[in-house]
Amino acid sequence: MKRQPQIILIAATLGFSWLAMQAVHELGHVAAAVVSGGRVVRVVLHPATISFTQLAANPRPLFVAWMGPIVGVALPVLILIAARALHWRGWYLIQFFAGYCLIANGAYLSFGALGHVGDAGDLLRLGAPVWLLWMFGVVTIPVGLCLWNGLGPYFGLGANSGQVDRAAAFVMVTCFVLVATVELVFSSFAISP
Repeated sequence: MKRQPQIILIAATLGFSWLAMQAVHELGHVAAAVVSGGRVVRVVLHPATISFTQLAANPRPLFVAWMGPIVGVALPVLILIAARALHWRGWYLIQFFAGYCLIANGAYLSFGALGHVGDAGDLLRLGAPVWLLWMFGVVTIPVGLCLWNGLGPYFGLGANSGQVDRAAAFVMVTCFVLVATVELVFSSFAISP
């Protein structure tokens, strides 16, 4: 019973990070498609699937493919910078999320390049050099791990022996449930032309 808030905080933070990371990544693809004159047909975000964006017209496919991972790491880092500058109480939750996004997007491109999977496969087919995808991961994965370094005590690890901020656990459960619900309701939504 003593560890219940810790378990809830960790599980909700991981669940939220997975779902929100995919949403931010897809936001990058959608924004790039819109500013480059593309036409988005559908965005799939669902808790049980890997997200993707389907385009009917894509005049700048290389730009659109790159912007998913680039926005997917840049936006969370910018939010973290704001949180730290404004001294938000739960800054460490945002820092965990930013680290998660850096690691996930970096691994997605680096390891995806080995099997030509997902965006990595698209980027390679569109002419991006494989070394550039690997370098993306070489930069983002260690930065993400650095952001995670030292966060253990906030999640009840180490000397804190399971002690966490119960309000943080409540906030993360709320965020996770909210994002999961929105994704279930709008799991595959069409964009009007």
